[in-house]
Amino acid sequence: MGDNIYLYMAIALGILAISDLIVGVSNDAVNFLNSALGSKAIPFRTIMFVASIGIALGAMSSSGMMEVARKGIFNPSEFVFSEIMIIFMAVMITDVLILDFFNTLGMPTSTTVSIVFELLGAAVAVSLLKMMEIGESIVNLDTYINTSKATEIILGILLSVLIAFSIGAVVQFVARVFLTFDFHKKPSWKSSLFGGLAITAIVYFILVKGLKSASFFEGGVLDFVGEQTTLFLLINVALWSLISWGTIKLAKISIYKLVIIFGTFALAMAFAGNDLVNFIGVPIAALQSLQAWQVSGVAADSYSMEGLAAAVQTPSYLLLLSGIIMILTLWFSTKALFVTETEINLAREGEGEERFKPNFLSRQIVRLSVLAIENLSIIQPQSMRNAIGKRFEKASLYTSRIKSKDRPAFDMVRASVNLMVASVLISVATSMKLPLSTTYVTFMVAMGTSLSDRAWGSDSAVYRVAGVLNVIGGWFFTAISAFLGAAIVAFLIFKGGVWALVALFVFAIFILIRNYLSHKKRSKDLKEEFKLRRAESQNIQGLVAESSENISNAIRRANKIYTANTLGLVKHDLNLLKKSTKGIRKLDNEVENLRDNIFYFIKNLNETGEGTTDFYLQILRYLQDITQSLEQISKASYKHVNNNHKKLRFSQLKDLKETDNFVSDFFHSVEKIFEEENFAELTETLVKQEALVRKIDEKIRRQIDRTRETENSPKNTALYFNILQETKDLLESTFKLLETYELHTNKKELEF
Repeated sequence: MGDNIYLYMAIALGILAISDLIVGVSNDAVNFLNSALGSKAIPFRTIMFVASIGIALGAMSSSGMMEVARKGIFNPSEFVFSEIMIIFMAVMITDVLILDFFNTLGMPTSTTVSIVFELLGAAVAVSLLKMMEIGESIVNLDTYINTSKATEIILGILLSVLIAFSIGAVVQFVARVFLTFDFHKKPSWKSSLFGGLAITAIVYFILVKGLKSASFFEGGVLDFVGEQTTLFLLINVALWSLISWGTIKLAKISIYKLVIIFGTFALAMAFAGNDLVNFIGVPIAALQSLQAWQVSGVAADSYSMEGLAAAVQTPSYLLLLSGIIMILTLWFSTKALFVTETEINLAREGEGEERFKPNFLSRQIVRLSVLAIENLSIIQPQSMRNAIGKRFEKASLYTSRIKSKDRPAFDMVRASVNLMVASVLISVATSMKLPLSTTYVTFMVAMGTSLSDRAWGSDSAVYRVAGVLNVIGGWFFTAISAFLGAAIVAFLIFKGGVWALVALFVFAIFILIRNYLSHKKRSKDLKEEFKLRRAESQNIQGLVAESSENISNAIRRANKIYTANTLGLVKHDLNLLKKSTKGIRKLDNEVENLRDNIFYFIKNLNETGEGTTDFYLQILRYLQDITQSLEQISKASYKHVNNNHKKLRFSQLKDLKETDNFVSDFFHSVEKIFEEENFAELTETLVKQEALVRKIDEKIRRQIDRTRETENSPKNTALYFNILQETKDLLESTFKLLETYELHTNKKELEF
């Protein structure tokens, strides 16, 4: 490689560093946002401001953490400058792709694990290639690589899962027994003591984890904390309990809100201070290596990188710039909130749409857990069971008049425990030099507290356990894919030189842009195509108005699906038909979710809600009939084209196109009625039923005549009849839906 290529590599690494900051923050924001967002204790903008301040302070204190990228995984003295730059390029290309992949899926993973295993994979690949060139035995690999680090990280995953989950569950159980779900009504001394313990844990966390590497916060305080830990904690518990009592009594401010604000700030600061190395540590090491090599006058393939082993201070302006990029990403990245939603959804209280499907392992875990609990309950005295049960009694969520979208996923006690326990575990692990991951700890604590808080009921446990298993599986996948991905990229650059380097860099940028545009389009589609919303009205008048938006939405999407299916058959386009099939599957799932919600709907009704329930059940039945007809049409069409059967004849396609035109016009008029809630036009629309059905019957008769005279394809005939019959059922179900609304809106007018 020419000497100039290394300058270009440094520039490319700078671009990748910015990309890595963006995708990294999007993934790790879950660590410090989930408790505040899930509890809805404080406004969204306040949460973001608090987290931004924490990130800014953490970024400026992270200089000392950069050493892991320089010498933590491999022995730099065994490599020359040209080899080190290959390792660094392989690591950054792989890192941005892996983290962006997890962000796109909305799955939280560890940026620490990804960077460590990428450094390990790239270093192993380059070491092996180097050893092969000089004829060195593979048994000497440990000369180049710090093999114990990978073992520590794997142990860290297992420790994080077991310790964080268990301790989170135990502490939440104790906190709930102490405070109950009516914590607002408890004596102020209880809240004060809880606040004192929680804030002490967070303060200790800030000192031990958040500021341990800060150049401006060394000396006396940290020495005292390290040497007199017990005394320091006792003083803080007493002091903060007193302050909490004054806050509650004099300022009339909820101590739980302060704990959540303080905890969010602490975790955000620790994230920036300790995880910033995961995003810019490698590019900074590359820049400093380049600067050292340029002044040396030695050839790139001869200059030893033993200088990387020395401690070098990171320029403050780079830390400040990184902090600014992280804050901007936090405010503007939709993927950050998408990843956060995954954890909040798994930890939430009560009903909701389950994102993960149950699997064999999740079912077995739940079954064995239920059996174990039943056996343990036999040992426990009945009086104790009753006493504990009363401490966990809570107001039913379905009796609350708060709309589901405004309800918190969990209360402020659980949010506070999440922050407190995560802070303590990370602090203790850091002081003992145990490799616990921040991501793993915060996630598993949240899962443990939700289980202990009885948020995982018999109706949701199998889904939540499946979700947790998916996330944990993703963590191990991160380690494996990071190692193999970086090793492959390093091999390609080593062998392919400049051309391989340029191709891989362009490929990485292309994937990032494609995923960004795809996510942006998906977000836009979700905004334009609202999900069917669960009914929350308490009487039939409210339900008529509330459900109108659902009907308008469903009919618009049904129209779009039907037209796309027709166009797919006309063009014999499998992709269009696949899109149509996905659309109807999504709509059908949403209708099914509405049916699953009927229990909560009935519980929310006024005492005289029998007629409202009948009306709602009828709506759901006709919506389901509509989706089933569309599903049959979509499946049959996709199967026909996917099996490479003959294209429909021109006369058949012409008839289907005409059918689509009048069905589309009809659906459009129905959509407009419900969108504008202009129910006076229902009668006029219902008159069209006979004419529309007659048109379809006429086309069926035409096909019968064609079959007798000229048709020679049984597959085409079967498909054509299937589509027309299901279209007829589709229209009849829609008319029944309109008749139901006409009946109840007329009743409403008569009552008025």
